[in-house]
Amino acid sequence: MTDFQRAAAALAHEYGLYAPVMARYADLVSEVGELGKELLLGSNYGAKELKITDNTIEEIGDVVFALSLLANSLDLDLGECFAVALEKYKQRFAGHRSIENRRRYGK
Repeated sequence: MTDFQRAAAALAHEYGLYAPVMARYADLVSEVGELGKELLLGSNYGAKELKITDNTIEEIGDVVFALSLLANSLDLDLGECFAVALEKYKQRFAGHRSIENRRRYGK
């Protein structure tokens, strides 16, 4: 379990933030959406260079918190999940010189 996961678990326990897995997933999706909105606002919908604000940092933190709680609900270690993803991308890059999964898109 990562430090993020331990901290999220402690806070969830302290405040009784219990929820089923699908609620944790929905919360993660919601937080990613809020981050997207913040990035759009920070760049005036792509019309200017992105301005990082305190809200941007807060929204990324919310995503990490929600992802940590989801991983905890699934009894998964984010560090292990990340290591698996890194290896997948390394292999993909080595084989295609691009991290894009061309097979997925039929190319």
